[in-house]
Amino acid sequence: MGRYFSGIRLGAIALLLGLLAACSATYRNHGYVPLDDDLALVVVGEDNRESVAQKVGRPSSAGVLNTSGWYYVGSRWKHSGWRPPEEITREVVAISFDEEGVVENVERFGLEAGQVVVLSRRVTDSNVKGVSFIRQLLGNIGNFTAGQFLD
Repeated sequence: MGRYFSGIRLGAIALLLGLLAACSATYRNHGYVPLDDDLALVVVGEDNRESVAQKVGRPSSAGVLNTSGWYYVGSRWKHSGWRPPEEITREVVAISFDEEGVVENVERFGLEAGQVVVLSRRVTDSNVKGVSFIRQLLGNIGNFTAGQFLD
């Protein structure tokens, strides 16, 4: 009879541990945003589209946005048990090119209290291009579900 109860006890402990593991949060990253160390290799006023592609890679949105610049978008999602996934951060790196295809701006944007903020900027021109597009990319935080990204 002692073996019977210790088997039930082990089963109950295993079930409890399984339930605790299912409730712990997991995090997933979607998209690609170059690291600051990689972006430091991009020289404003010297590098062109091809050298940027070699140093940090091409963004997934390059085909659509090739004329205005390249936009790298990355987000982090929190998955907690039965709750729907929650997007907790989103960053955009914008690399702008002039008419000859030479880098003129390298900027990193994020969200703070619902407002688009500049996290870092290296520019040759004070006129920031594509800010309204950046606002759209960052402003849609929370309006997407993880299923839309996974499909």
